[in-house]
Order: sequence, then C-alpha cells, then structure tokens
Amino acid sequence: MMMLELAIAMDSTRQDLRTTTIVVASTFVIVFLVVRAVEHNSVILNGYSAVLYCAVMSIGLQWLGWIPASIGKTERFYDLTGGLTYLIVIGFSLWAGSQSEPPSLRELMVSVLTVIWSLRLSSFLYRRIHRTGKDGRFDQLKTSPIRFLVPWTLQGLWIFLTMIVVIVINSQADSAPAFGIWDGMGLSIWIVGFGFEVIADRQKTVFNAEPNNQGKWIDSGLWSFSRHPNYFGEILLWTGIAFFGVSCFTGLERVAWISPLFIYLLLTKVSGIPILDKRALEKWGDSPEYQKYRENTPALIPRLSRKS
Repeated sequence: MMMLELAIAMDSTRQDLRTTTIVVASTFVIVFLVVRAVEHNSVILNGYSAVLYCAVMSIGLQWLGWIPASIGKTERFYDLTGGLTYLIVIGFSLWAGSQSEPPSLRELMVSVLTVIWSLRLSSFLYRRIHRTGKDGRFDQLKTSPIRFLVPWTLQGLWIFLTMIVVIVINSQADSAPAFGIWDGMGLSIWIVGFGFEVIADRQKTVFNAEPNNQGKWIDSGLWSFSRHPNYFGEILLWTGIAFFGVSCFTGLERVAWISPLFIYLLLTKVSGIPILDKRALEKWGDSPEYQKYRENTPALIPRLSRKS
C-alpha cells in the first residue's frame, strides 16, 4: 500500500513538473519575442534594453514571492505582490527613460493611470482574500510547490503583457510627439473603463455583504446589463492605455498593442468568464430565474436596455 501511494505521488509530481515546465518555457518564449519586437527604440542600460529589464523584473519578482508562498502554502500575498511589481516596473521604466530625456506628459500620464489602477485593484483583492480567508482558485495548486509556480509565472506574464504599452512609452530613447488627440481619447476611454470596474466591484461587495443575499447571484446595478461588468471595465481601461501609443509608436513597437487583446482573450477564453460561468452554472444552473438572467444578460459587453 505504501509503495502504491509513493508511486501515485511520484506520478503526480512528474505531471506537475511537466506542466510547469511547459508553462515556464512558453512564458519565456512569448516574453522573448515581444521584447525583441518592441525594444528597437528602447534606452540601453549596460548593453541591454530597458524593456528586457522590465520583463525580467515582472517575472523575477513573482518567483521571489512564490518562494515564501509555497513554503507557507498560502495565496494571501499573491495579488499584493502583483500590485507591488507594477509599481516597481513603472518606477524603473520612468527612470530608464529619463536617462535619455526627462519624462514627457504622456509618460507621466500613463504611469499615473497604471499606478491608480494597480493600487486600487491589488488592495481590493488583498482585502477580499483576507476577508474570505482564501481564494478557491488556488486550493489544488498550493498543495504542490511545483504546481504552485504556474500561477506565479503566469502572473509575471500578465504583468508584463498588460503594461507593455506603458513600458515602451516610458523607455523610449527618442523624443516622442507632443500630447495630442489620441492621448485624450485614451484618457477618456480609461476613465470610463476604470469607472465600470470600480463601480461593479463595489456593487458586488455591498451585495455579498448583505446576509439576505448569501448564496444568491447579483443581477442589480451594472450587473443587470452585463454578467461581468468588471471585466468589461478592465478590458476597456487597458484599451485606453493602448491609445496613448498611437502617436508615438513606430515599426514593431506597435506589437505592444497586443496588451488589450491579450487581456480580452485571457478573461473571455481562459481564466475569467469561463471559470466563473462554470461555477455559476454548478450553483444555480437548475434555477429558472438564473437561466432567465443568463439568457437576457450578455456575458461581457453591457446591453444598453434591459430585457423584460
């Protein structure tokens, strides 16, 4: 019996190692290709582009966070580590760009907007996980250090790809055009998206805090127009950030516009909506009221008018 249990454990470890190796290798390939595409106008520091330094920081800081987290088998500081990484990378990219010339209004604007978003979201998620005690997404992952490295690595990839537009803008060696209409459009889109995300998160927090709402789904406020209005806001605000690059990107720097597309695909096809919708169907799939809500309410893009 003990030998059988040992064999099962060894097989599980091999599977974990195989999966983690694939994730890490894929992450490195993606990051390498993006860095090589967008770094041609980047400030060079000690023979390497500032974009490459930002990529190494994005992933390296997550791996540093993974070490104590895997020892303690806890996800409590996962989101906080991500938020801190955004701040460090933004600060570094601004400093790197200043080696060529002082930060422009555009650089300061995208940096401030990203800092505001990062502080708001990371603190919101940190408070939520400390209020609930855990994040169910990590229940099966944190039991194995090797397996637990996967979400930390993917968070590094998420950080780098989401803010690649900001990194490229901040680290450009050449002078960029003055703040213009495209930047104004980007700011407007960001404000709308950020507002959507903040309001949606707040409405859900208030809803879940009501004892009478325990075990229920939220279908009021913004959630009556979209089943995932917070994700809609998230995609929209990063699309706004991408607009800041329209007037200053040249050549392959435009590859940085992969950022909002990456966020859209991740939230709608991989880790966001598919997982949450599956959980919702498991909990309320037999409810006629929920089926009606699901049928009448779009998954992402809000419906301008409600169906009766």
